[in-house]
Amino acid sequence: MSIRLSVVIPVYRSQAMLPELHRRLVAALETIGDPFEIILVEDCGGDDSWSVIESLSAADPRVRGLRLARNYGQHNALLCGIRAARGELIVTIDDDLQNPPEEIHRLLVKLDEGCDVVYGYPQAETHGFLRDQASRITKLALKSAMGVESASKVSAFRVFRTRLREAFAAYCSPSVNIDVLLTWGTTRFGSVQVRQDERAIGDSGYTLRKLINHAINMMTGFSVLPLQIASVLGIAFGSVGFLVLLYVLLRYLIQGSAVPGFSFLASIIAIFSGVQLFALGIFGEYLARMHFRSMERPPYALMSSTRERAESENDHD
Repeated sequence: MSIRLSVVIPVYRSQAMLPELHRRLVAALETIGDPFEIILVEDCGGDDSWSVIESLSAADPRVRGLRLARNYGQHNALLCGIRAARGELIVTIDDDLQNPPEEIHRLLVKLDEGCDVVYGYPQAETHGFLRDQASRITKLALKSAMGVESASKVSAFRVFRTRLREAFAAYCSPSVNIDVLLTWGTTRFGSVQVRQDERAIGDSGYTLRKLINHAINMMTGFSVLPLQIASVLGIAFGSVGFLVLLYVLLRYLIQGSAVPGFSFLASIIAIFSGVQLFALGIFGEYLARMHFRSMERPPYALMSSTRERAESENDHD
């Protein structure tokens, strides 16, 4: 029987939650009634998650485990699982059970209304104040990179048609954002409000610093907006400089003296120097990304998978 649903889950330091995640996920998917598989991508969190994944895979043949060679990040791990998926539809969900598996059916109902991608977004963020603000900034950056209005409701809880991955089948870069890559294959996005629970065990791997870095990587990796901002700032401050020069010349012609005050000149120089360094920094970010892409670094590398281990054991038998 062909698989219809492939559930891809990036795993990072979640050994304590994986058994409960598997139990609830299987119960929810069996209620839906479609043949499914569960792909757990272990992103080298340093705990015993891989041993748990191996145990789950041995007990349930619908579970497949993939272990990355090192920590690459959530979206890189997702890309690995998405490329390994065999179902007609792909569901992605975090490993912390904040997105209840019981809500998957609501995403599938919305997908049947003619969408290619459906996000499950919470009514309110359940993180701390600074984390929530950083998340909003990231979504603004994502909206710029994606170029679609639905970016404000983007979340890690999503379902999309597997055929969309053909649009980024040849993508090879260490900077990965699944939501931006999905826009390469469709413009039919939808969203549905879902319940979001509190994280029961551990802390989120996304710190404030990581979210800010993620927003910067997203803006410079998938959008030209920073370059456009640098151009606008250059024009704006160039105009200010021209007006200052005009003021100095008019004062000299009318009063026969220059503008007094070292502080005035120093502040003008500082402003223009700051803008120039800002623009150079943006250019440097883009040059760095071009450099990394020219090195052809892969977005991830596999260390092992539960399927390989099972095949090896069968060969020995």
